[in-house]
Amino acid sequence: MTAKSPVSPSSGSRELVYGFLSLSLAVLLYGSYLVPMRRADPRDGMFFQWVMCAAVWSTAKLGDLLLGSPPAPPLALLGGVAWATGNMAVVPTVEAVGLGLCVLLSGSSSLLMGWASSRFGWFGVSPEEVSRPLLNYCGAGLCLVSGVIFFFVKTNVAAESADSSPLLPTNGGLCSGRGSSDARTGLKAVRPEIRRLIGFLLAVASGLLYGSSFVPVLYIKEHALLNGSAYHGASTHDVDYVYAQCSGVFLTSTVYFLIYCIVKRNRPHVLPSLVLPALLCGVMWTLGTFCWFLASSFLSAVVTFPILSAGYGLVAALWGSLVFKEVTGPANILVLALASAVVLAGSLLTAVSKI
Repeated sequence: MTAKSPVSPSSGSRELVYGFLSLSLAVLLYGSYLVPMRRADPRDGMFFQWVMCAAVWSTAKLGDLLLGSPPAPPLALLGGVAWATGNMAVVPTVEAVGLGLCVLLSGSSSLLMGWASSRFGWFGVSPEEVSRPLLNYCGAGLCLVSGVIFFFVKTNVAAESADSSPLLPTNGGLCSGRGSSDARTGLKAVRPEIRRLIGFLLAVASGLLYGSSFVPVLYIKEHALLNGSAYHGASTHDVDYVYAQCSGVFLTSTVYFLIYCIVKRNRPHVLPSLVLPALLCGVMWTLGTFCWFLASSFLSAVVTFPILSAGYGLVAALWGSLVFKEVTGPANILVLALASAVVLAGSLLTAVSKI
């Protein structure tokens, strides 16, 4: 996502240090927040999603109290609706292509959506003028190319899942027979080629929703400075909107979970072993969001969003490759490294073109 004002040349060194420190934390948290889920066997993912979003709201509420509960227009909740909808695809996507590719693909498509919506003025946001248009388009083009290269990365998800043990301790007596990989519903019964294609499509779709989830905040901030606007006088500080967005996340996931319970005739897959991993995922994601919004206040979102989108994908790729062994073989690792380098170069060009 992008703001309309570039980084101020007069920004002090202290603000730059705070900004890049916050951005680094956001990259690490966003790139790692799905790790507790990786071996938790979330089944169809609906209960996991709901518990995770409950943790998102609870953590955001604590931050909101620390900030003095700044007011935010209800429009900010729509960003949470988009994010929660995109996050519905996370469990089947990780199951299909692995943690690393899931986050890398969704991050690339999120970056492209954020670039397009601000560059061309989608969703009521004014079109953004950049100082170096050629670099801007080249950066977006590289991000698009990286998505094509990622398609040729082969993951070893099925083999890793069969031999893995949970990262967090679980009560085997409570979950015996219900949490095994054979009992999973979803993409496990689909042929590997079809499962892989579905995983790629789901990752791209979730990324598009992620990339549009912060448009409401940008719209409010832009119109906060316009006389006669319904949002005139609203806060221009990104961090003041975290709680509103997270409230939208929890409300949306609750609606989806209620629909799921009705469809399942009040027999949802509720596994006690998923509670702790889901809570950790939610807390980490929310802390990452606070760090990102704080970094945007110091550095401007025109710099933070491209770097964040590429950075957390690379962190997730390291988790997937080094810890979970999702990508093996010299040639396969080389393709992954090439695609990662391309998306990183694209994100940096996009950021530089706006300064």
